[in-house]
Amino acid sequence: MTQLKNDTFLRALLRQPVDYTPVWMMRQAGRYLPEYRATRARAGSFMDLCMNPELACEVTLQPLERFPLDAAILFSDILTIPDAMGLGLYFAEGEGPHFEHPVRSAADVERIAVPDPEDGLRYVMDAVSLIRRELNGRVPLIGFSGSPWTLATYMVEGGSTKNYAFTKGMMYDRPELLHSLLAKVADSVTVYLNAQIARGAQAVMIFDTWGGALTPAKYLEFSLAYMQRVVSGLTREAEGRQVPVVLFTKNGGQWLDRMAETGCDALGVDWTTDLSAARLAVKDKVALQGNLDPCVLYASPERIREEVATVLASYGHGHGHVFNLGHGITPDVNPEHAGAMVAAVHELSPAYHQGV
Repeated sequence: MTQLKNDTFLRALLRQPVDYTPVWMMRQAGRYLPEYRATRARAGSFMDLCMNPELACEVTLQPLERFPLDAAILFSDILTIPDAMGLGLYFAEGEGPHFEHPVRSAADVERIAVPDPEDGLRYVMDAVSLIRRELNGRVPLIGFSGSPWTLATYMVEGGSTKNYAFTKGMMYDRPELLHSLLAKVADSVTVYLNAQIARGAQAVMIFDTWGGALTPAKYLEFSLAYMQRVVSGLTREAEGRQVPVVLFTKNGGQWLDRMAETGCDALGVDWTTDLSAARLAVKDKVALQGNLDPCVLYASPERIREEVATVLASYGHGHGHVFNLGHGITPDVNPEHAGAMVAAVHELSPAYHQGV
């Protein structure tokens, strides 16, 4: 494999010395970029775009052509795993993802199996290989998956949800059934991420989008325990260097100390928790990633720069910080404002690493 020209992101995740704070954006390859919208139109649909390795590679690289980002993230979707399990994923216009065959009974759980990533998810693996080749060592490639809890929630609800009626009903009435489903999903996530690493992903991230909807006790039992199961089964070294693992629970600031005990290398932090408080909670055991409010990008470039400075100051001096938004970039953001954020991070962050 080609040697990395810029490994600042990987070193920051491992809390190693860096000259500046690296930056990337969740959903950095997405609808806010006109070139992405053009490629998606060519693909015909979102899933057709995801399932075409050449086009997935193209949109993965698009933001790197615009901005001096410090990492690329695989363009895919978190629902590829349940789709490969035969649940019948489809997207209704204006409604988001749906499954034709939700998982709500013991027979449903029994029927699904851990998918072979090199079979039903081969298109993702081919995209990873192609992106690594096309990056040619420019920056590291991040692979990712949804968390077991988040994926299971989609699978049980049959799509997006606001009140988690079927999933939480199962959690309280039939916890053993939900545990059985979560175990299968966790094993699937582990195999899937390891396959991405084998194909060339140099860091992996687990997105727990809906863990924050749980009570503290239920979060530990039904979300964090299964993320820990995944972390424990991951390949942690490839190509002669460590493969960092990042966990991100949206609205999970109250559990950062427990998340830091899973064996992961870094935690994503959303904008509802100050990085100073997060750093205190994890006692510098893990790196932190975040956490500019995505809505700051609606403001002027001058205000964006000021808010970037606030986030950098909140983390403070020292290594172990990857700058990011607190959640994904929104589709109607002006790309120039994203560029202003990246430029501000690169300009202002070196002062926090000097003499450390």
